[in-house]
Amino acid sequence: MMRETAALGACRDQVRAFLAANFYVGDMAALRDDTSLIDKGIIDSTGVLEVVGFIEQTFGIAVDDSELLPENLDTIQGIAAYVIRKQEEPVTSG
Repeated sequence: MMRETAALGACRDQVRAFLAANFYVGDMAALRDDTSLIDKGIIDSTGVLEVVGFIEQTFGIAVDDSELLPENLDTIQGIAAYVIRKQEEPVTSG
């Protein structure tokens, strides 16, 4: 449990750093982990694709089209939880 919490925190930090470097965020200190990135105008549909690219490159995860959902990609917390879930999935050969 402790390792999972640490991994989640580290992932949130990486996502936050990516957002700060690649998108206009007026006040990073005010950007909470549960703030909607789309509702706040931080990312748009193109930004979602940039976030997906970041996830795939940084964490080595393939994001399936069916996973392009707000609960996975609209908040820092949601993105981090999604990444941790995907990393814990068993690898299937195919």
